[in-house]
Amino acid sequence: MFSRFKKTVFLALLGGILIAVPAVAALTPSQQLGELLYFDAYLSLNANQACASCHLPPGFADPRNAANPAALPVSEGSVAGLFGGRNAPTAAYAAFGPLFQWNGGLGLFAGGQFWDGRAGTLTAQAMGPFLNPVEMAMPNKQAVLLALRSNSAAAVPANPNWTAYLAGFAAVYGVDLSNLDLLTPLEIDRVYELLATAIGDFEKSYLVNAFTSKYDAWLAGLYTMTPTEEKGMKLFNGKGKCNLCHLSVATLAPDGLTLMPPLFTDFTYDNLGIPKSTNPLLAGNPIDYGLGARPEIAAYDPVAGPDGALVSASQAGKFKVSTLRNIALTAPYGHNGYFATLKEIVNFYNTAGIPGMWPAPEVPMNVNRVELGDLHLSGAQEDDLVAFLLTLSDGFLPQPVTSPFPFPPFP
Repeated sequence: MFSRFKKTVFLALLGGILIAVPAVAALTPSQQLGELLYFDAYLSLNANQACASCHLPPGFADPRNAANPAALPVSEGSVAGLFGGRNAPTAAYAAFGPLFQWNGGLGLFAGGQFWDGRAGTLTAQAMGPFLNPVEMAMPNKQAVLLALRSNSAAAVPANPNWTAYLAGFAAVYGVDLSNLDLLTPLEIDRVYELLATAIGDFEKSYLVNAFTSKYDAWLAGLYTMTPTEEKGMKLFNGKGKCNLCHLSVATLAPDGLTLMPPLFTDFTYDNLGIPKSTNPLLAGNPIDYGLGARPEIAAYDPVAGPDGALVSASQAGKFKVSTLRNIALTAPYGHNGYFATLKEIVNFYNTAGIPGMWPAPEVPMNVNRVELGDLHLSGAQEDDLVAFLLTLSDGFLPQPVTSPFPFPPFP
């Protein structure tokens, strides 16, 4: 799927500490299996949709949306004409997210996968899209497993990866796929979870978490920022307040000991006050309360939302803070894809809350007006911020730079 990269070692100065970033390791057998599964469109109802369809490198987001962000804020699934209800987030660097948890020190929820954190791990997240009727649309888990061999529903030939799957599942998990038709319900559940585990393992690899941007090169002393990029970085860490949620400092790895390069997210949840989408693909949808609509979250402090839905009074309207790595490659922006360009969302961060500038927030509860809005940035300063954000796109360095600890110490 990808060209393999040469091994290298970089030294990165992070927060005043010189860190040796180790040589890139080869994919593990589980990651190799996961890579095949990640790119396999046979595992969808019409054999036309893979995980990569909505999470394609280099940005690991939907290239169809990025090519036409104003018209396509959400992704089309395997069934023509059916679209998801939220903008497909990047899969890159998602592996660094902690398990979904309450951070008592901050008084905030953090971690988890999806915009609302409903999946605790990459494995749990990977189990969802196959069975989602507006995504890969498979009728059940057994249909997904049978499609490893051939997709009878789509009337397509044998899966070209079948031989590799036979060998891979046997070698990695000790599972014999030759009797797929005879699996019991418990066995189907187990093998389906192993399939998702392999995908999650691939998403923990250096291919998805490359650290090859201009910013990473700058950290390593291999790139000098332009004056515009440097001004944007200063605004990012100062007047623009971006770094308050999109952390631009060295971060502790999940082991609690090792420093790793900035991830440009704190994995918490926020209501930015984004207006409800008027795009025809989303305009008829109910209000999206994000984290606050999860029943187990709403149960703590239930309240009726503007449309009468039972939601969490303290969490309604909050969505996970996205990483800004590869942000230039992942248009549109916001959980509902409201903003087609980086310039638009930077302008929103700058001017949100100023009367008459924007439509009312989709969810008026819990809107963050402390860390964004009415920032008094000039148009030129907005452009400087965009220039800095462009330095976060992977692909500038010729080979990947892994995080400074062995993959994968993830949840």
